[in-house]
Amino acid sequence: MINALIIDDEIKARHILANYLETMIPEEMTIRQARSVDQALEVMKTFKPGLIFLDVEMPGKFGFELLAGRKNPDFDIIFITAFNKYAIQAIRFSALDYLLKPICVEELRSAIERHIEKVKEKNARPSQVLLDNLMDNIKKKEIKDFRLAVPSSEGVFFFMLDEILRLEADKNYTSIHLVGKRPFVSSKTLKHFDEMLADFNFIRTHKSHLVNSRYIKQVSHNSQYVLLSDGSQVEVSRRKKEEVQQQLNLR
Repeated sequence: MINALIIDDEIKARHILANYLETMIPEEMTIRQARSVDQALEVMKTFKPGLIFLDVEMPGKFGFELLAGRKNPDFDIIFITAFNKYAIQAIRFSALDYLLKPICVEELRSAIERHIEKVKEKNARPSQVLLDNLMDNIKKKEIKDFRLAVPSSEGVFFFMLDEILRLEADKNYTSIHLVGKRPFVSSKTLKHFDEMLADFNFIRTHKSHLVNSRYIKQVSHNSQYVLLSDGSQVEVSRRKKEEVQQQLNLR
């Protein structure tokens, strides 16, 4: 049984999501709704949600304000937003879950499955450090100043983008090489980081390599590899050669 609370100022959006949860999701649910953060707080006095669907943009109080001053919440959160690039990046950089409006049923199913898996692993509550990172990120003036949360087997690490030299695929994991620090392995795939960092001058030189372009010091005469500031050479695949040249304004 999942106790779910939908917080959204749009009544139609709340009803559509509730209908999806009741008819498209096999897990049994008890669903409550709230049109604002203040109303949600009232609902939560008598209803204990295990999962909250939180609309990011609401009049009166921004959805994130539900978390302000709240430490170690005892519920999981799936953020909901229309295409607000700033909010999406703040959430993604904090390794938290979100759905885009209009909600896709398949993406909703996947989000519920991730929630159920976290419950099974007794890890359904979002880490306080991730929520703190989110709250810090949304206060920043520019996305480039966001701090990136990176889950690993050793815990969660936090980095500014300028600290990342390059990333290398390691099967379903990613080895992250940092400036002046030892590399470590993230539990996320290279594709995950490629999608997240493409707008921040990270270049996919090869199916196994993603490079921070600010640290590229030289491109070989035949563009078969790039030389980075730490002296390492990173292969450029034949398929990626033209794309790399264009991104580095070499042609």
